[in-house]
Amino acid sequence: MSLNYKGQNLFIDNIQVKGIARKNVTPFYLYSYKKIKDNFETFCNYFKNVNPLVCFSVKSNSNVSILTELGKLGSGADVVSEGELLKALKAKINPKKIVFSGVGKTDSELRLAIKKRVLLINVESESEALLINKISKKMNRVTSIGIRLNPNVDAKTLSKISTGKLDSKFGLLSTNLLKFCKSSRYLKNIKISAISVHIGSQITSVAPYKRTLNAIKKIIKLSKINFDYIDLGGGFGIQYKKKDKKIDIKNYSVLVRKFQKETNCKIIFEPGRYIVGNTGSLISKIVFIKKNGNKYFVILDAGMNDFMRPALYNAKHEIISVSKSKKRINGNIEFVGPICESTDTFLKYKNFPFIKEGEYVTITNVGAYGSTLSSNYNTRPLASEIIIKKGNIKNNSKKTKDC
Repeated sequence: MSLNYKGQNLFIDNIQVKGIARKNVTPFYLYSYKKIKDNFETFCNYFKNVNPLVCFSVKSNSNVSILTELGKLGSGADVVSEGELLKALKAKINPKKIVFSGVGKTDSELRLAIKKRVLLINVESESEALLINKISKKMNRVTSIGIRLNPNVDAKTLSKISTGKLDSKFGLLSTNLLKFCKSSRYLKNIKISAISVHIGSQITSVAPYKRTLNAIKKIIKLSKINFDYIDLGGGFGIQYKKKDKKIDIKNYSVLVRKFQKETNCKIIFEPGRYIVGNTGSLISKIVFIKKNGNKYFVILDAGMNDFMRPALYNAKHEIISVSKSKKRINGNIEFVGPICESTDTFLKYKNFPFIKEGEYVTITNVGAYGSTLSSNYNTRPLASEIIIKKGNIKNNSKKTKDC
């Protein structure tokens, strides 16, 4: 993200982080609008020859101010719950740019989506399609649906975020999908408008996407349906550390362009992490530093309730001191939170720039699945979210005196 030192102080978009930290309750999320805009426009530029509908994955970051700004840039929304749909609508995103995904949508969620006439409801079971048809009939509507294909493709990513394999709960296997396509002609209040796929998250290789495109082409040919859309999902990985592998989006865009020419369908993408992952930091104050044996524990006021990814996925997010120092702490250093759980730990270092109690650090690249995974565990208030846009600071505070 747009972090850099000027002298001894860390800046984001030319604003000193320490100055923001002193005026706000820590921990808090800090986002760069400039970086969000740059990422969105870069993604769209890669696929300019495809001219896709880009539906930002709201589950990655549901901040209404961020959704509003993305909507102004032309983004739609991919939602997976009634709450996310309501946030997208509050952000003034056009319902005809909203796709509703998810494996277990409730009756009330489907009613709302049908009422608001969203572009697509991506169904994941025959029972869901039957329920949509039933509700649509009562509402005197014909609802456009996409059918989520489980392509049995291993994205070679973390098992907890892999969604396209045979043993996954998501989507329909090809035989079941084709069987449903044949029987759907009896359902008069739904229209099969799309095939959708999503094979996982933090994917850094084009190969699984290529296999997925081939699987979709086979299904289209066998189904004999003229689909309006192909929803290719998201899952594009980012670099959490400089040495991390980068996905070759340009190479993938060539494959998608060829695929589009062969299928003659409008393409939908659902990027989330790729748009916001590297745009956010979690600013935290050092509460205590203590030495147990040969290890220094740096205890932060941010905990696993504020940022769950390290505890949930063993994710590694670099930690940077807000005040630069030439001195170093040599030895084993572990950054931990205040939660009463041993899993409330962020990262270990062999050495780290000199820091003191009361100073600030930033946990980097937390723009995706940071705030959205947070909770009130240990009855702690939610961290506020601050957005920097053109030198202005907007605080979307969640802090309350009474939780």
